[in-house]
Amino acid sequence: MTSSIQTLGTLTAEGPSLQAVLLDMDGTLVDTEGFWWDAEVEAFAALGHVLRDEWRQIVVGGPMSRSAGFLIEATGADIALEELSALLNEKFIERLRRGVPLMPGAGRLLAELSARGVPAALVSASHRAVVDQMLTSIGAEHFRLTVAGDELERTKPHPDPYLLAASRLGVDPARCAVLEDTVTGVASAEAAGCRVVAVPSVAPIDAAPGRTVVESLEQVDLGFLRSAVAVTG
Repeated sequence: MTSSIQTLGTLTAEGPSLQAVLLDMDGTLVDTEGFWWDAEVEAFAALGHVLRDEWRQIVVGGPMSRSAGFLIEATGADIALEELSALLNEKFIERLRRGVPLMPGAGRLLAELSARGVPAALVSASHRAVVDQMLTSIGAEHFRLTVAGDELERTKPHPDPYLLAASRLGVDPARCAVLEDTVTGVASAEAAGCRVVAVPSVAPIDAAPGRTVVESLEQVDLGFLRSAVAVTG
């Protein structure tokens, strides 16, 4: 591991080179943002409440505590946060067991990173039980490590998940390329000092200094990620 990271972390004429790739899960690598919303709609229907479509953009990409807490407050549902979180995870995992579609370009990109020896980490706000179930579809062999939302005191949009991943890989966050699909995830990665390639799923994400926005992972390969990290300013 050490030799690969050192080779990738040398300086180039364009600037600092790529040391690692950190990837979000839901909506970025796997097409599951709709799964979460369906699980939330089903859970609240059983409680006698109908979720408004405009709430979907509010709850996407955040930690379970934030999403579930918002929906309890918005609907007035008589359920505790901890109970609702467990119910949503259960309904979501039920859907995962039926099969998880990868986002276009995700399988090719992960295979390229593995083949070229680029350290990769999966960094998710989802709970460990969800991450482990998802890995059966994505392929655990593609990742040096995985970070789940319930393993940290603060998850996205705080920088903690990405700082932890970079620390465990032994790399500089500024030389990490992060792939994210939500504003919440982008905020987390940028607060950690990472370079972000955003692939918006449910809500739009604007381009900004140090951030690149693409329509699909089909536009992203190792060369693209190296260029994103090498850009200065």
